[in-house]
Amino acid sequence: MKTKFSSYCINGIACGCKFCVKGQKLVLFITGKCSRNCYYCSLSLKRKNKDIVWANERICKNANDAVEEAVESNAKGAGITGGDPLLVLNRTLKFAKALKKKFGKKFHIHIYLPTNIVTNEKLKKLSSCIDEIRFHPKFLNCKIADKDVENDINKIKSANNYWKKQNIGIEMPSFPDRKKEILDFIKKVSPFIGFVNLNELEISDTNFNYMTKHYKLKKGGYVVSGSKEAGLWILKQCKKANLKLNIHLCTAETKNRFQYANRLRRHKIMPFGKRTGQGSVMYLAIYPENKKESQILKNLKGTYYDNKKKRFLLSKKAAVRLIDNHKIIKIEELPTYDAQEIYSEEIV
Repeated sequence: MKTKFSSYCINGIACGCKFCVKGQKLVLFITGKCSRNCYYCSLSLKRKNKDIVWANERICKNANDAVEEAVESNAKGAGITGGDPLLVLNRTLKFAKALKKKFGKKFHIHIYLPTNIVTNEKLKKLSSCIDEIRFHPKFLNCKIADKDVENDINKIKSANNYWKKQNIGIEMPSFPDRKKEILDFIKKVSPFIGFVNLNELEISDTNFNYMTKHYKLKKGGYVVSGSKEAGLWILKQCKKANLKLNIHLCTAETKNRFQYANRLRRHKIMPFGKRTGQGSVMYLAIYPENKKESQILKNLKGTYYDNKKKRFLLSKKAAVRLIDNHKIIKIEELPTYDAQEIYSEEIV
């Protein structure tokens, strides 16, 4: 039941998840606008309700930016998320088609959709460029009547007109106090889907107040206590019920230690960088103080000018030659577009 990626499953995992855990998926955040206002939403303040496109850690002005990020991160697919991608359907289609045009049909694209504004017509349009669809049902966010639950299920069922059953699924957080409701919904919708993805429930700056008021936190501070155990219980019950579904429990460790770290390891890095085991990169750098110093460094072997951060990156041999007359900084940073710095110190 436990995978080598610290997640748990029965009958295997969805195709999109196979790419994700290996770090092979571009995370395409198509908008922060949403048709719903889930109290448990863990989007950050800089993304929630903001109509901005992000490809991994890169803000995109157009589809070409997303394509460039896919190249930089050596992606073999993309996961389109939000917000609600249907609120910007034309944008969603434009970006997905641009990725398919660049990388071909084998570039696997999955999408996450709240069910609120799902229609048959919109699903038909998505089917032209989306390989796998994941629905987020409404019942977890608020109490709804049985007829509304059936309406949600019918929307999910309609996806069978455009995708094979194995490429249709639902994705939900694993609430420790609502595991029976989640199991009941899985059983009801099981004839129309091929997989279920459960996520260990995490907290963020936007849901912190609610989560800490209603739930205990696991040691470490960002995961709800009992969420993983609830997910495991659901998996066992689904196995007992002999449901013919791929059911996957994606833990916080899976996302951080494998999905994210593996994606970092696939990113291209600049010359003279050395990758760490966690996916970050170490550089030796000089930040020139004047034009004269820049000119000296420019003509030396073993240096590379990083225009984005206005610095020269050095080989070890170059650093040894230059250390007596120049201020050299040892830096650890992420290989992402924003190149977030983790650590730096002067070498003396």
